[in-house]
Amino acid sequence: MDETMNEPLRTKPFAAFEWMLSGRYLRARRKEGFISVIAGFSFLGIMLGVATLIIVMAVMNGFRTELLSKILGLNGHLLVQPLESPLTDWKDVADRISQVQGIRLAAPVVDGQALASSPYNAAGVLVRGIRANDLNNLTSIAQNIKQGTLDGFDDGQGVAIGRRLADQLSLHAGDSVTLVAPRGAVTPMGTTPRIKPYKIAAVFEIGMSEYDSTFIFMPLAEAQAYFNRANDVTAIEVYTDNPDKIVEYRASVTEAAGRPVFLVDWRQRNSTFFNALQVERNVMFLILTLIVLVAALNIVSGLIMLVKDKGSDIAILRTMGASQGAIMRIFLITGAAIGVVGTLTGFVVGLVICLNIESIREFLSWLTSTELFSPELYFLSKLPAEIDVRETSAVVIMALTLSFLATLYPSWRAARLDPVDALRYE
Repeated sequence: MDETMNEPLRTKPFAAFEWMLSGRYLRARRKEGFISVIAGFSFLGIMLGVATLIIVMAVMNGFRTELLSKILGLNGHLLVQPLESPLTDWKDVADRISQVQGIRLAAPVVDGQALASSPYNAAGVLVRGIRANDLNNLTSIAQNIKQGTLDGFDDGQGVAIGRRLADQLSLHAGDSVTLVAPRGAVTPMGTTPRIKPYKIAAVFEIGMSEYDSTFIFMPLAEAQAYFNRANDVTAIEVYTDNPDKIVEYRASVTEAAGRPVFLVDWRQRNSTFFNALQVERNVMFLILTLIVLVAALNIVSGLIMLVKDKGSDIAILRTMGASQGAIMRIFLITGAAIGVVGTLTGFVVGLVICLNIESIREFLSWLTSTELFSPELYFLSKLPAEIDVRETSAVVIMALTLSFLATLYPSWRAARLDPVDALRYE
């Protein structure tokens, strides 16, 4: 009976008094103002680090998705080029490839370079000959016609040009643009340039400045005549249902072609560009993670100072029967609270900014009277942001983990503090 009464009172882990003391330690008194300042900077560091990581990752994902959709919306996922002989049987080859499961479109094209000129200006362009039905199936073009129409595209000699090219040449739908090709008719005096005016049937705007200022679409038959193609085509652009499964389609397309062909997929055509994006994305993640790490280290310094300052409290709690585990949990909760609240606040701030990033960009551009996101430099007409659930979850978990790990050593040190030594510090 006596032994039972002499035993210290044991409480459950994370009892109410542990939470109460942790809360009081977070509300520092005036003499502990410096400790509260350190805690405040730790909170701000974690919040800004998490928010910045979420925003940067979302913008990088948005860049990749937007560029991928625009690049692959115009260029095929798989380029089929002829080997050994010209692609004069392009109709049969395209029909066979289009019947392969997972192939959305097989469009024969004739590509050539030319000089587009008007009475006001001139610019180098890439002319692509394509059938009207195939052009209408390219949603990136057909759904972004700003002037004119694609009706009767195959019937006449009308062309479709990009919005930026039209602005550069000061032309509109219904006007004429003159195309000059270096390789024209062969005469006894040599090859002469081919000069021919074309009516502008439609003006499109993809949203990628490089394409809107470069591409001119022409009826396939007219392009064959203009570039001296003897009823053959340059290549067949193949569009699939899922670009990420392009490896699975290569064998099927090669077999369906029924003739020697050379295949180039979208990853090979844009490998340098997308690899650079991936490297930049990984480096940015690593650099911004250091912000969270520095903020977590601030938690360590703040808690160590708090332990020093609360030495007498620890001694009193220990003499009253509080276990080492209870002392450790009190300071663990104190430090972890900074990390958890900072992480959640950063998550909310990052989410709000990502959802309104274009409005924020427009406001800052108006406020500073500068163009913060130049389409000519970044290829896109607006700032994209795409939140990836897995990446965002990884950022939040990483921040919470670093915050928790930062509290372990100061909490362990507080638990190991001897009551007699703690009183000496006072």
